[in-house]
Amino acid sequence: MNLNTDYSIKNVGSEVTLNGWVQKVRDLGGVIFIDLRDRSGLMQLVVRPESKCHDIATTLKNEYVIKVTGKIVAREKVNNNIPTGEIEIEVSDIVLLNKSLDLPFEISDATTALEDTRLKYRYLDLRRSAISSNLITRHKITLAVRNFLDKERFIEVETPVLCKSTPEGARDYLVPSRVNKGKFYALPQSPQIFKQLLMVGGIERYFQIAKCFRDEDLRADRQPEFTQIDIEMSFVDEDDVMDLAERLVAHVFKEIKGIDIKLPLMKMKYDDAIKKYGSDKPDLRFGMEIEDLTDIFKNTTIGFFRDIIDNGGIINAIVAKNAADKYSRKEIDKLTDYVKTYRASGLVYLKFEEEMTGSIAKNLTEEEKNNLINRLGLEKNDIVFIIGNNYSITKTSLGALRCKLGKDLNLIGANDYKLLWVVDFPSFEWSEEEGRFMAMHHPFTSPKDSDVDKLLTDKANCYSKAYDIVINGYEAGGGSIRIHDQEIQQKMFEALELTPEQIREKFGFFVDALKYGTPPHGGLAFGLDRLVMLLTGTENIRDVIAFPKTASASDLMSECPNVVDNAQLKELGIKIEK
Repeated sequence: MNLNTDYSIKNVGSEVTLNGWVQKVRDLGGVIFIDLRDRSGLMQLVVRPESKCHDIATTLKNEYVIKVTGKIVAREKVNNNIPTGEIEIEVSDIVLLNKSLDLPFEISDATTALEDTRLKYRYLDLRRSAISSNLITRHKITLAVRNFLDKERFIEVETPVLCKSTPEGARDYLVPSRVNKGKFYALPQSPQIFKQLLMVGGIERYFQIAKCFRDEDLRADRQPEFTQIDIEMSFVDEDDVMDLAERLVAHVFKEIKGIDIKLPLMKMKYDDAIKKYGSDKPDLRFGMEIEDLTDIFKNTTIGFFRDIIDNGGIINAIVAKNAADKYSRKEIDKLTDYVKTYRASGLVYLKFEEEMTGSIAKNLTEEEKNNLINRLGLEKNDIVFIIGNNYSITKTSLGALRCKLGKDLNLIGANDYKLLWVVDFPSFEWSEEEGRFMAMHHPFTSPKDSDVDKLLTDKANCYSKAYDIVINGYEAGGGSIRIHDQEIQQKMFEALELTPEQIREKFGFFVDALKYGTPPHGGLAFGLDRLVMLLTGTENIRDVIAFPKTASASDLMSECPNVVDNAQLKELGIKIEK
């Protein structure tokens, strides 16, 4: 089958047959022009009054499916907006393959249809080049990944989709067993345990384009089912895995975008990322680092600043250069509401013009003003945003505000890519919901060799051999060196306050496997959906998935999840409580 874009000016005079959908029909005094669309793009067709197929051409409507035969000729007027803009087809025959009803929305990238409408008729939305081109890019990325890893002597292995529920993180999707009533499978959140077992099994280098499932709250860059580029290697350390991963990313960027990524990528410690950017996935396409002002205000007369410092909190700020005139009091109030969604109690601002103005300007001493000017390098028309609270809230809220300002002030280039590694993650994070320390990544992540003894005694200061690759403020992939020593794994389980019974019930088979000569190993997984999103320039992950779910984890097209028949429930031994 030949596509529209298979042909160019060099094919003039050739007889061709093309298939596709009618994008548009124009009758110009008997000469009919038809835009024929396939997944590759448009081809202009010309049907003249004397043609035997002129009558059928007059009946064609948008989205009719047709087969045409004709001769390639040069256009009198070139259209530089499409790849086939130098040629057109003088049509000699048209076969109507199928008709179409009137459409619920226009098949064009300029459609104004609501997303819910597009998702309900997703099979029509797929015809838009904005969506189909994303899927083509997705295919090219997976092909590039497979080719690269094959050359690196990796083996693609499929792991089970029906697994044991081992909830230590996001909620599992559960699948009831008909044969074993009252028991359940879980859909995998990742192939984590199985890929480690493959290392135990001597596979040494594994990868998989793996479907994963997490029952968690959604957002623009998340879906309940998603796809990972999953990689695991034996006899490696952190540098080995990161070297392989960044070469893979560089290969993909070159294949897809023609961009050369400079290697090796820079590395930034987790603590430094939080300190400077308020995020473990910092966007380095612009500056605006977070500055600590706590020492400047240690003797301040500003009451709420004093209270924050006296209670162990911090005062931090970011500076938007040459932007004071862009922010009215109304705009600043909007920013205040924004940071409050990140639990900040408020937002203080200072404008540096002929003199310093703003919410606390009159309360500042001359010494404090001079210290701020020198610390922040203030110049005319700069605006300072200040937040005071505990460490976590201050950093998180300022980090979010920084990213918002970067977009609002157009500080980010359209085709700019900044990649880095964030390394040395804490092993644990405190969960308010659970009232205990939880594994920051997962319970199989190896602690730093120097921190093994801290697993049970100093969890807050225990760091791991974990690493995330960050692209333009998104976590594109992450992984770690795994625990291969059964005694250290036992300590980790104890640190997570799992009882011997819970360990046996959840991970017994895995714990047993560690006893049989497990090699040192590690790996990572890239989010394929997110990688496609970054390389196509879309901010909505649903636009890079053929059949995505909504923010409420539902499929508007197939109308799932749905109620099932009582007979099915009875067969599974399940009763729904109303």
